[in-house]
Amino acid sequence: MSQLTPVATTWVNGQVADNLPVTDRGLAYGDGLFETLRASHGSLPLLSLHLERLQRGCSALRIPFQGERIEAELNMAASVVGDGVVKLVLTRGSGQRGYAMPVDAVPTRILAISPLPVYPADRRDGIRLYSCATRLSDQPLLAGIKHLNRLDQVLARSEWQDPAFAEGLVCDQQGQVIECTMSNLFARVDGQWVTPDLGRCGVQGVMREYLLARLVERGEPAAVSRLGLGALHEADQVLCCNSLIGVWPVVRLGDRVWQVGDETRLLQSLAEQVYQ
Repeated sequence: MSQLTPVATTWVNGQVADNLPVTDRGLAYGDGLFETLRASHGSLPLLSLHLERLQRGCSALRIPFQGERIEAELNMAASVVGDGVVKLVLTRGSGQRGYAMPVDAVPTRILAISPLPVYPADRRDGIRLYSCATRLSDQPLLAGIKHLNRLDQVLARSEWQDPAFAEGLVCDQQGQVIECTMSNLFARVDGQWVTPDLGRCGVQGVMREYLLARLVERGEPAAVSRLGLGALHEADQVLCCNSLIGVWPVVRLGDRVWQVGDETRLLQSLAEQVYQ
């Protein structure tokens, strides 16, 4: 099994490197997947959820899943970075020109480590959402997985430059609320948490999965269902989450203002406990 060199910050297939063959299908077609993991004290607390999503993605794209090798390399990268970010990009590997999947392709594993992003401290007490005009592409075969084709998110994020907006709300082609540009969304509606159904588009974030499981344990499961903009505006509380930011309460979208309630603070606390 490959061993990562501790002085490096990027590796390709277990070896220190910072380049790829131009024939790699990840570059040519976005033919691959990625995971962004938060390391804490040299470990990866949500690793199992990341690996489960990666395996689902590999199954959907028909890329061989090298689970044990990937897990070992991710853990080694976490031990190097300590507290920081470990990013894995997994492509189908190199192949001939054209869309047909090469039968003999060998997957490419790219690992990179970096410091934790520094966000303004006041985001813990609430953020403003920008309402994005860009709509997510509707493709159930790719829904939920973290594939490399992120142009929907790139276009949505390009819509605002004002730092007053920490995140952007994105909908599907029918105008149903799906997620934010880099995070998932929960809304407190009629005394229950609701998170949008991601069966046709969107990414099933690992923090979303973690919080859904914790709510089940507490006997107050969230509803996973369609969520229209009208229902979102009628919600009592709103939050967004991912594995790097934890939970950010949402306090404003356009003219709609929300308070940060006890239920939001509870989920925020549960997310923070993951990395303590």
